[in-house]
Amino acid sequence: MNLDDTQKKQIAAWIAEGLKLSEIQNRIESDFGLRLTYMEARFLLDDLALAPKDAELPEPKKPADGALEGEPFPEEAGLGFGGVTITVDQLVRSGSLISGQVTFSDAKKAAWYLDQHGRLGLVPEEKGTKPSEADLKEFQIQLQNLLEKNPY
Repeated sequence: MNLDDTQKKQIAAWIAEGLKLSEIQNRIESDFGLRLTYMEARFLLDDLALAPKDAELPEPKKPADGALEGEPFPEEAGLGFGGVTITVDQLVRSGSLISGQVTFSDAKKAAWYLDQHGRLGLVPEEKGTKPSEADLKEFQIQLQNLLEKNPY
C-alpha cells in the first residue's frame, strides 16, 4: 500500500491522539477511501513503525502454584494469553503460506491460514461458530507476534 507523506503523518497524529487500531482502521477508510482488514491495518502500522495504544499485550500468566521453575504451564503448548491459544501446522494447508489451529476463550476451535495474498482465513470446527471480537483481536495480535518472531 502506498501512502503519501501527508497520510502517514495523519496516521501518526491519530496514534498520538490515542485512537485504537479499529478507530484508525475506520478513519483510513473514511478519510483516505482505503478499506483495510484489521490485520492489514496492523501490518500497515508495523510497516510505518507505529504502535497504537491498544496494541499492548497482556502480561503472560505465571505458572500455577506448586509448578517448578522451568516447568511448562498451559500457554507453552501454543502461543497464548487470556484464553486464546494458537499453534502452527507442521504440514501447511493447501494453498496457504502458513496455517495452524486456534482455540478461543470459549474452547471453540478453528483452523486458520494465511494465503499467498496475505489474506487471513478462519475455518471453525463447528459450523456457525463465531468468536467474540475480543478473541479475534487477541488472535490477530498473537498471530502477528508469531510471524514477527518466526519467519516462516
